[in-house]
Amino acid sequence: MAAQLTHDNTHFTAVKSHTILVCDGVTSPANIGGLFRLCDSFGVKEVYFCGTKIDLSSPRIKRTSRSTHLLVNYKDDLDTLEVLKQLTKQGYKPLALELTTNSEALEELDILEKRPLALFIGNEKTGISKKVLASIPTHVHIPMHGNNSSMNVTQAAAIGLYGLSLKIKEI
Repeated sequence: MAAQLTHDNTHFTAVKSHTILVCDGVTSPANIGGLFRLCDSFGVKEVYFCGTKIDLSSPRIKRTSRSTHLLVNYKDDLDTLEVLKQLTKQGYKPLALELTTNSEALEELDILEKRPLALFIGNEKTGISKKVLASIPTHVHIPMHGNNSSMNVTQAAAIGLYGLSLKIKEI
Protein backbone atom coordinates (compact mmCIF):
# COMPACT_ATOMS: atom_id res chain seq x y z
CA MET A 1 0.00 0.00 0.00
CA ALA A 2 1.25 3.49 -0.82
CA ALA A 3 2.18 5.73 2.10
CA GLN A 4 1.04 9.32 2.15
CA LEU A 5 3.94 11.74 1.95
CA THR A 6 4.31 14.77 4.20
CA HIS A 7 6.16 18.06 3.94
CA ASP A 8 8.95 16.53 6.02
CA ASN A 9 9.62 13.58 3.71
CA THR A 10 8.90 15.17 0.34
CA HIS A 11 11.58 17.18 -1.38
CA PHE A 12 10.68 19.39 -4.31
CA THR A 13 13.09 21.39 -6.39
CA ALA A 14 11.95 25.00 -6.29
CA VAL A 15 11.57 26.44 -9.78
CA LYS A 16 10.60 30.01 -10.55
CA SER A 17 8.64 30.58 -13.73
CA HIS A 18 8.49 33.85 -15.64
CA THR A 19 4.74 34.08 -15.01
CA ILE A 20 3.33 37.00 -13.04
CA LEU A 21 -0.11 36.99 -11.43
CA VAL A 22 -1.90 40.34 -11.50
CA CYS A 23 -4.87 40.73 -9.14
CA ASP A 24 -7.27 43.48 -10.15
CA GLY A 25 -9.08 44.53 -6.97
CA VAL A 26 -8.87 41.26 -5.01
CA THR A 27 -9.57 42.30 -1.41
CA SER A 28 -10.52 39.29 0.71
CA PRO A 29 -7.76 38.34 3.19
CA ALA A 30 -8.64 34.65 2.69
CA ASN A 31 -8.22 34.98 -1.08
CA ILE A 32 -5.03 37.01 -0.73
CA GLY A 33 -3.53 34.35 1.55
CA GLY A 34 -4.64 31.60 -0.81
CA LEU A 35 -3.11 33.42 -3.77
CA PHE A 36 0.25 33.68 -1.98
CA ARG A 37 0.12 29.93 -1.40
CA LEU A 38 -0.77 29.22 -5.03
CA CYS A 39 1.96 31.49 -6.34
CA ASP A 40 4.50 29.64 -4.23
CA SER A 41 3.16 26.28 -5.43
CA PHE A 42 3.42 27.22 -9.10
CA GLY A 43 6.71 29.10 -8.82
CA VAL A 44 5.12 32.38 -9.91
CA LYS A 45 7.79 35.04 -10.29
CA GLU A 46 5.75 37.78 -8.62
CA VAL A 47 2.18 38.70 -7.68
CA TYR A 48 0.81 42.21 -8.07
CA PHE A 49 -2.15 43.30 -5.97
CA CYS A 50 -3.76 46.26 -7.73
CA GLY A 51 -6.21 48.52 -5.95
CA THR A 52 -5.43 46.79 -2.64
CA LYS A 53 -2.99 47.53 0.16
CA ILE A 54 -2.00 44.23 1.76
CA ASP A 55 -2.09 44.07 5.56
CA LEU A 56 0.37 41.32 6.42
CA SER A 57 -0.61 41.58 10.07
CA SER A 58 -3.96 40.01 9.12
CA PRO A 59 -4.35 36.69 10.93
CA ARG A 60 -6.47 35.39 8.01
CA ILE A 61 -3.76 36.13 5.43
CA LYS A 62 -1.11 34.49 7.63
CA ARG A 63 -3.25 31.43 8.32
CA THR A 64 -4.35 30.92 4.72
CA SER A 65 -0.95 31.60 3.18
CA ARG A 66 0.80 29.18 5.58
CA SER A 67 3.79 31.56 5.65
CA THR A 68 4.16 31.70 1.84
CA HIS A 69 3.57 35.46 2.04
CA LEU A 70 7.16 35.49 3.31
CA LEU A 71 8.43 33.58 0.25
CA VAL A 72 6.58 35.10 -2.70
CA ASN A 73 7.67 38.41 -4.21
CA TYR A 74 4.75 40.81 -4.36
CA LYS A 75 3.82 44.43 -4.86
CA ASP A 76 0.61 46.02 -3.71
CA ASP A 77 -1.42 49.22 -3.97
CA LEU A 78 -0.77 49.41 -7.71
CA ASP A 79 -2.81 50.70 -10.64
CA THR A 80 -3.83 47.78 -12.88
CA LEU A 81 -3.67 49.70 -16.17
CA GLU A 82 -0.20 51.00 -15.32
CA VAL A 83 0.94 47.47 -14.45
CA LEU A 84 -0.47 46.22 -17.76
CA LYS A 85 1.37 48.95 -19.64
CA GLN A 86 4.68 48.22 -17.89
CA LEU A 87 4.46 44.44 -18.27
CA THR A 88 3.59 44.76 -21.96
CA LYS A 89 6.61 47.03 -22.43
CA GLN A 90 8.75 44.37 -20.73
CA GLY A 91 7.58 41.74 -23.24
CA TYR A 92 4.94 39.95 -21.16
CA LYS A 93 1.90 38.48 -22.88
CA PRO A 94 -1.13 39.55 -20.83
CA LEU A 95 -3.99 37.07 -20.43
CA ALA A 96 -7.32 37.94 -18.80
CA LEU A 97 -8.90 35.01 -16.97
CA GLU A 98 -12.51 36.03 -17.50
CA LEU A 99 -15.55 34.67 -19.32
CA THR A 100 -16.31 37.17 -22.10
CA THR A 101 -17.87 37.18 -25.55
CA ASN A 102 -14.30 36.96 -26.93
CA SER A 103 -12.79 34.46 -24.50
CA GLU A 104 -11.52 31.07 -25.51
CA ALA A 105 -11.37 27.98 -23.33
CA LEU A 106 -8.11 27.74 -21.43
CA GLU A 107 -7.29 24.36 -22.96
CA GLU A 108 -7.72 25.82 -26.47
CA LEU A 109 -5.23 28.63 -25.88
CA ASP A 110 -2.24 28.40 -28.20
CA ILE A 111 0.96 29.87 -26.87
CA LEU A 112 3.14 29.88 -29.96
CA GLU A 113 5.89 32.18 -28.83
CA LYS A 114 8.15 31.72 -25.87
CA ARG A 115 7.63 34.84 -23.79
CA PRO A 116 6.71 35.50 -20.17
CA LEU A 117 3.03 35.52 -19.23
CA ALA A 118 1.00 37.83 -17.01
CA LEU A 119 -2.27 36.26 -15.85
CA PHE A 120 -4.85 38.85 -14.80
CA ILE A 121 -7.61 37.88 -12.40
CA GLY A 122 -10.38 40.05 -11.03
CA ASN A 123 -12.30 41.13 -7.98
CA GLU A 124 -14.29 38.53 -6.08
CA LYS A 125 -17.66 40.00 -7.07
CA THR A 126 -17.14 42.01 -10.23
CA GLY A 127 -14.24 40.27 -11.98
CA ILE A 128 -11.66 42.18 -13.98
CA SER A 129 -12.64 45.83 -14.38
CA LYS A 130 -14.08 46.84 -17.76
CA LYS A 131 -11.23 49.25 -18.58
CA VAL A 132 -8.60 46.62 -17.88
CA LEU A 133 -10.52 43.91 -19.74
CA ALA A 134 -10.84 46.18 -22.78
CA SER A 135 -7.06 46.73 -22.73
CA ILE A 136 -6.09 43.03 -22.72
CA PRO A 137 -6.42 41.43 -26.16
CA THR A 138 -6.49 37.77 -25.03
CA HIS A 139 -9.26 36.50 -22.77
CA VAL A 140 -9.41 32.91 -21.54
CA HIS A 141 -12.06 31.15 -19.50
CA ILE A 142 -12.40 27.91 -17.59
CA PRO A 143 -15.09 25.71 -19.15
CA MET A 144 -17.72 24.93 -16.54
CA HIS A 145 -20.47 22.34 -16.77
CA GLY A 146 -22.81 23.23 -13.92
CA ASN A 147 -25.41 25.95 -13.53
CA ASN A 148 -22.97 28.51 -12.12
CA SER A 149 -20.81 30.61 -14.45
CA SER A 150 -18.17 31.61 -11.91
CA MET A 151 -16.03 30.26 -9.10
CA ASN A 152 -13.95 31.60 -6.25
CA VAL A 153 -11.08 33.75 -7.50
CA THR A 154 -8.46 31.61 -5.77
CA GLN A 155 -9.89 28.42 -7.28
CA ALA A 156 -9.98 30.05 -10.71
CA ALA A 157 -6.38 31.25 -10.33
CA ALA A 158 -5.30 27.72 -9.39
CA ILE A 159 -6.90 26.24 -12.50
CA GLY A 160 -5.55 29.08 -14.65
CA LEU A 161 -1.98 28.73 -13.36
CA TYR A 162 -2.09 24.96 -13.73
CA GLY A 163 -3.42 25.23 -17.28
CA LEU A 164 -0.70 27.73 -18.19
CA SER A 165 1.98 25.52 -16.63
CA LEU A 166 0.94 22.75 -19.02
CA LYS A 167 0.94 25.13 -21.99
CA ILE A 168 4.39 26.47 -21.17
CA LYS A 169 5.80 22.93 -21.19
CA GLU A 170 4.43 22.46 -24.72
CA ILE A 171 6.52 25.31 -26.17
